[in-house]
Amino acid sequence: MGGPMGGPMSGPMSAAISIDRLTVRFGDVVAVDDVSLSIGEGEFVSIVGPSGCGKTTILNLLTGLVPLQDGRISLLGKTPAAGNPDVAYMLARDCLLPWRTTLSNACYGMEVRGIDEATRTRRAGELLARVGLKGFEDKWPKQLSHGMRQRCALARTFALDSPVMLMDEPFGALDAQTKLQLEDLLLELWSAQKRTVVFITHDLAEAVAMSDRVVVMSARPGRIVADVKIDLERPRHVRALQKDRHFLDVYAHVWEKLEEGLGATAGAIT
Repeated sequence: MGGPMGGPMSGPMSAAISIDRLTVRFGDVVAVDDVSLSIGEGEFVSIVGPSGCGKTTILNLLTGLVPLQDGRISLLGKTPAAGNPDVAYMLARDCLLPWRTTLSNACYGMEVRGIDEATRTRRAGELLARVGLKGFEDKWPKQLSHGMRQRCALARTFALDSPVMLMDEPFGALDAQTKLQLEDLLLELWSAQKRTVVFITHDLAEAVAMSDRVVVMSARPGRIVADVKIDLERPRHVRALQKDRHFLDVYAHVWEKLEEGLGATAGAIT
């Protein structure tokens, strides 16, 4: 098995997600080219790479929102399909409904899935308390800060109780301090339940701090150029890692792999 300084790794034998030779085209544009990836149950895997390399496209394929063209995908032994209750999807925007309160927004996904009112109210209330929104259950989205709205979205996502969580830059638009707080909160929630997480981010430090593995993709057409195992001990605290020497070494290694995939465009990525 490769360490953090090693090359591409194969995924676990019993995979929650298996992607085999995936290629995606949009007209004449090849967005994803011959990608194979295996993610084990309970793994936290981040995918990093420049804009346009197909990261979000891969997430959309896992949800069944985008039809499969070439290759194979298996999610918990099944072909991805829209509306699959095994999958919860958290976007970069909180997408709170302005006519619903914080509690009602946290309940919304469960309501769509037909969970009874008593169960969804109890579960949403417990998660809102865990994300620091106790006392704000009756507030409207316009009364919440951006960070508080993302906390509500995080509670809504975990309330679905899906074994697979897909997260597309959920903290990308937050200020640095709030981002660190929510990263630690996500790790706390994940550690308690060990769901399978596929996490998209442009922030290499975020990817290294949170993940079991970081998958590095090249510029379009998106290909996997490295699959780096992160051997930092768990439980982790993201803020404390910022001054950890080993964390900085692993970060430098992932950055090196990203630059290899970017080639001449490396300097344009932020």
